[in-house]
Amino acid sequence: MAMKRLILPVLLLLGISVHAQTFETKYTRPLSDVLNDVSKRFGVKLKYNVDTTGLKITYADFRIRPYSLEETLTNILSYFDFKAVKQNDKLYKIKPYEYPRRQAEDGMKLIPYLSSLYNDQTSWEARKAILKKEVRERLGIDKLLPLCSTEAPEYSKIRKFDGYSVQNFRLKTVNGHTVCGSIYAPLKKGKHPLIICPNGHFSNGRYGKVQQLRLGTLARMGAICVDFDLWGWGESADEVGKEAHQTAEAHVMQALNAIRILDWMIKRKDVDTERVGVNGGSGGGTQTVLMTVLDDRYTACNPVVSMSSWFDGGCPCESGMPIQLSGGGTCNPELAAMFAPRPMMVVSDGGDWTSTTPELEFPYLQRIYGFYGAKDKVQNIHLPDERHDFGDNKRNAVYKFFIETFGLDASKLDESKVTIEEENALRFTPKQEK
Repeated sequence: MAMKRLILPVLLLLGISVHAQTFETKYTRPLSDVLNDVSKRFGVKLKYNVDTTGLKITYADFRIRPYSLEETLTNILSYFDFKAVKQNDKLYKIKPYEYPRRQAEDGMKLIPYLSSLYNDQTSWEARKAILKKEVRERLGIDKLLPLCSTEAPEYSKIRKFDGYSVQNFRLKTVNGHTVCGSIYAPLKKGKHPLIICPNGHFSNGRYGKVQQLRLGTLARMGAICVDFDLWGWGESADEVGKEAHQTAEAHVMQALNAIRILDWMIKRKDVDTERVGVNGGSGGGTQTVLMTVLDDRYTACNPVVSMSSWFDGGCPCESGMPIQLSGGGTCNPELAAMFAPRPMMVVSDGGDWTSTTPELEFPYLQRIYGFYGAKDKVQNIHLPDERHDFGDNKRNAVYKFFIETFGLDASKLDESKVTIEEENALRFTPKQEK
């Protein structure tokens, strides 16, 4: 036995070529070499968003499944918490594992599973109660709300434009923090619907042209619209730093800020409490859904290019707290379904994670709305040739929804009448020149 154990070392000393992969070395190979072999074997190109330098994998060749590229990549990459994302039949992107982002195939499994948990309004309402309770608990929102300041907000001067006005505000929230934003209101007197408009991560946040066009146009048509800084963006960044946006705290604070703003705005004499909407795109769309889970005062919901069964939101401000683990596992479409039977319109496109909406998420929502005999109360505007943005067609879908739902004045739909202001005009405290 001793002689046999010496065979390999002796051969190596003699310079005889022996493959380094052995049982004793756990058949270890460099990851980069293994992936190069996989690329050649299956005739695909691999694009890397990870650094493979120095990484080695045990039992390397045993992880290869000659009948399946996908299984092969999973077996190899999961060892390092990497994943392969298919771009097309000949290209895969190697990325770090992302807990909020999956593949369309995962959504196609998750939605039927969730649907199997309830068959009627009674069983759905039981599930809904569990989700509502656990989402609040996971965010810790009910521990913070009693600590919030009750002071009235501070206001800037009102600026009047063609058919609407803009006024900035600063509102104290919790632990000495504040939230700043702007109120776009019709010039016409009387009671108006209110629309809370959390902004996404589009260029320049709430100070960007697209956000101003939408809120200004809705205000001209008769709605009071409010937007506010993301946590760690704009004036919030002045207070807590830009790095704060990349924390789980952003998820909690943005939700808290929206609740406090609604608490204050809904008390205004010019607000019609029977018409209270929420509308946002991308990350703002994710927050739109969350707001309806946390707050029953909304009567209309309009998430844009956001809601997906296989993507929870890639920013900590959308998925920093593990709310998708509620009820044993959920997703944004199930959370959105909790809004039934009140009016909802989902805007989706063919160039992002909402590409499956017409075939997957929308029929699911219709089923839940059907429990209430209200299938007609949920809509989907799908733009298959468009990509992830808040462009003209998406905004026009928003306008149409609120014209129909809140009775806004369609004759005032003219974005060219909206004045685009500089960032300093929309800030409560203007930036100082450096």
